[in-house]
Amino acid sequence: MRFNENTKTYKLFSALQAGEAVTPAAAEKRFGIKNISAEVSRIRNAGFAVYCNNRTAGNNVQVTEYVIGKPSRRLVSAGYKAIALGLA
Repeated sequence: MRFNENTKTYKLFSALQAGEAVTPAAAEKRFGIKNISAEVSRIRNAGFAVYCNNRTAGNNVQVTEYVIGKPSRRLVSAGYKAIALGLA
């Protein structure tokens, strides 16, 4: 699936594809995305493995970062099982 180049989803996807870890605050500032989880869901539904990593920043604040990675064997297996059951 390709994303329309004029959308916020495409801008977020491009940043993730470039290897960037994007936080909700950065997504709002750079792309105007207020609900990053909705945009990430669109990217995941297009077949990309987007992972959510939690870390503690220097000021002891929990920060969530989104990155694109290689899907695990378990994730691929679940996809095949869903297809076999007619769920996908």
